[in-house]
Amino acid sequence: MKFLDLAKVYIRSGSGGSGCVSFRREKYIEYGGPDGGDGGNGGSVWAEAVEGLNTLIDFRYQQHFFADNGRPGMGNQRTGASGDDIVLRVAAGTEILDEDQETVLADLVNVGDRVLLAKGGNGGFGNLHFKSSTNQAPRRANPGQEGIDRTIWLRLKLIADVGLLGLPNAGKSTFLSVTSNARPKVADYPFTTLHPNLGVVGVDGVEFVVADIPGLIEGASEGRGLGDLFLGHVERCSVLLHLVDGTSDDVVADYETIIGELEAYGGHLADKPRVTVLNKIDTLPEEFQDEYVRELETASGGPVLKMSGVSTEGVTDVLRALRSHIDGETLRRKQELEEQAPWQP
Repeated sequence: MKFLDLAKVYIRSGSGGSGCVSFRREKYIEYGGPDGGDGGNGGSVWAEAVEGLNTLIDFRYQQHFFADNGRPGMGNQRTGASGDDIVLRVAAGTEILDEDQETVLADLVNVGDRVLLAKGGNGGFGNLHFKSSTNQAPRRANPGQEGIDRTIWLRLKLIADVGLLGLPNAGKSTFLSVTSNARPKVADYPFTTLHPNLGVVGVDGVEFVVADIPGLIEGASEGRGLGDLFLGHVERCSVLLHLVDGTSDDVVADYETIIGELEAYGGHLADKPRVTVLNKIDTLPEEFQDEYVRELETASGGPVLKMSGVSTEGVTDVLRALRSHIDGETLRRKQELEEQAPWQP
């Protein structure tokens, strides 16, 4: 299945059915009176987050979604049938944007989240509705309301606990392949990863989800390389894992390049908790490892771990550090929800 994280969709809710002008006609009943029924309501357009999806590829092949119109009313006080609703089934983590691609209409984070995108038109009243003591034979009925046409954008932000960051060939895909059953493409040239990959990682009996995105380069915020479009997939992560290539000529410059792109991207991404790791230590002498770690600790202002994705040295320590951040973020969110919840005796 191909990966697609942005799709343009055209939707239209159903129009309501027209009301009916009708009079009761039966033998021996001289004044039957009005009996025209109301029109049925038009179908609405909904969006719902469902299980089993991690891409928007289905919307590559179908972009138009039109709900059914309501049926018109009929005589003998019969109301027209309402049109069927239509549901856009999307992956959890999908944002729904207006046509300007800036206004967020809804954010379907959890499976089961559901939002109304376009309400169907109401059915028109039949002449039975207008009967009164002063107007006993009304000859008017209302047309149904028109449906709503709109264009929306679907933007997927993957749901993961950990987001991998680093320059191309920093070892992100190797780390994901070693620690999970995911099989991302691994090669000795830049931009091997062209789309995000997810993997389930376990340590000490606890599992969490890791997202690998294409590597960033200097100027990604201005469109260089693959740009920073894929950074949206790590916005929801609890912690970021920043891998620095130990074979680089200047590890500090590589570190600062990624941080600069995070800050240029905006939002709270640059403020998220990060675990910084010097990768590929299997290719470095011991004295170089310690020197690079000291330089990175000075640049980052925090601890730096050492790891080799190929030999798996230090991988368990990195996973435990990530788990610690995830547990802390989970506790923080739980406390926020408890504070926002209404008081109960």
